[in-house]
Amino acid sequence: MRILNFGSLNIDNVYHVDDFVQPGETKKSLGFEVFPGGKGLNQSVALARAGADVYHAGKIGADGLWLVELMRQSGVQVNLIRESDCNTGKAIIQVSNAGQNAIILYDGANQTMDSVFIDEVLSNFQAGDILVLQNEINLVPEIIDRAWERGMQIALNPSPANEVIRQCHLGKVRWLLLNEIEGEWLTGKKMPEEIADALVESYPNMEVVLTLGGQGVLYRSREKKCYQEAFKVDVVDTTGAGDTFTGYFLKCAAAGESPEKALRTASKAASIAVSRSGAAVSIPYWKEVQ
Repeated sequence: MRILNFGSLNIDNVYHVDDFVQPGETKKSLGFEVFPGGKGLNQSVALARAGADVYHAGKIGADGLWLVELMRQSGVQVNLIRESDCNTGKAIIQVSNAGQNAIILYDGANQTMDSVFIDEVLSNFQAGDILVLQNEINLVPEIIDRAWERGMQIALNPSPANEVIRQCHLGKVRWLLLNEIEGEWLTGKKMPEEIADALVESYPNMEVVLTLGGQGVLYRSREKKCYQEAFKVDVVDTTGAGDTFTGYFLKCAAAGESPEKALRTASKAASIAVSRSGAAVSIPYWKEVQ
């Protein structure tokens, strides 16, 4: 079983601040760093470092060719990444002294997918393979429909949560991995269990994985409900923690692990990631998580 991540590729410009900039305020940063990023890239790196056979499909500009090399070094198959005439996607990230982040995205080449490219990519995969998607590239609803027609198993991280997600046929999604904000946006519910219950009621074949930040993570399917507490660590930077969790959880799920074991492994991996700076560069390898 192979995993295809059809996702974003970004260059993260990270500014360290004592607290987030407020409207009308000019603030001096405490430091500046450039990292590889994008939810797609991060999740592919997490999948690869967890030991999955993962292929990344997406587009970059000439300014982002170094991202491909980093992914290759992490074990990601990169032959389905294409160069676009646009600049590579960018993120401006504020990281506070408390380790929290605020992010502004520029889509760039991430919004240049087309139907021909989608067909080219999906032609390399078959029934039973897994497709991983986020909402940082264009044509997500079309990609879901095409993959479903091929019999692929679909995992969706609906981030950012916007009207594109409402256009997706969520009944075709096996794994929906989201946070409380995205869950409330989709369901209108505020309490975690209400969010998970509402999603499974609407989509009975779906497995819902609802991350709760420092409060842990909730798993819900038609047959099972379970919860995993967050591991307690000193938080340095939460950027990429959710992507680390997603990659490790899906690797475990693809290997047939129980939801309980997958939640625990993914939560431990995420706890290691938040104890380090950066997104992709903070993602641990499998041997560190065991």
